[in-house]
Amino acid sequence: MEFIDTHSHLYDEAFSSEEDSAVARAVEAGVTKMMLPDIDASTREAMFTLAERHPNTLFPTLGLHPTSVAQNWKEELDAVENSLGSHKIWAIGEVGIDCYWSKEFLEQQKEVFRVQLEIAHKSDLPVIIHSRESTELIINILKEYKHLPLRGVFHAFGGSVETFRELEKLGDWYIGIGGVLTYKKASIAETVKNIPLDRILLETDSPYLTPVPHRGKRNESSYIPHIAEKLALQKGIDLAEVAQATTANAKRLFRI
Repeated sequence: MEFIDTHSHLYDEAFSSEEDSAVARAVEAGVTKMMLPDIDASTREAMFTLAERHPNTLFPTLGLHPTSVAQNWKEELDAVENSLGSHKIWAIGEVGIDCYWSKEFLEQQKEVFRVQLEIAHKSDLPVIIHSRESTELIINILKEYKHLPLRGVFHAFGGSVETFRELEKLGDWYIGIGGVLTYKKASIAETVKNIPLDRILLETDSPYLTPVPHRGKRNESSYIPHIAEKLALQKGIDLAEVAQATTANAKRLFRI
């Protein structure tokens, strides 16, 4: 079986000097491809360097994470735009709006998100969206761009079936399902039962949100099969069907 981790920060300092071994463990576990979402200028070089060591396995993206939108947001956004064309990228992300950590720069987050949606459109690239406590706000912004053929994934989706139905009307959108699916009382465990398999992507968000049975430890891409097993259980289908469908979904969205 082949899996794809559509959201893994393997270049994070949590993997310091262990990045290559983490990639090797993932491949051994059947996770043959991993998307590397960008954060900001402080980590971008590490991301591209790691990806260059593992061509056809690691696929970097480009974007300014909403929690990195601060006083220097214009410089950070300029850095994103200046990096276009200097490296092969496969998506614009991780971008969006975060109302959990801070709302101090909320208006700037909105502006940065809009600019990056336009970059994605002009570059014909999918978008990896971060929507922590901001899903409704992001949907309202996406409605402004309904005339554009945007596509992408809502990373760490935690919304309802009704929210997903709204997304369906706005374009070619997938939802990212990660380790939270394996947690007790996680509402997403019920939600996924009513979301078509052809709209679901698997992700770890490494080094965060580690799935059971490794919860409490550093997360890594090799744990994707645990998430897939839980998804298969919730939907009442074989693991092989989950692997085939979610891998096909990722290849279709990211064109990898």
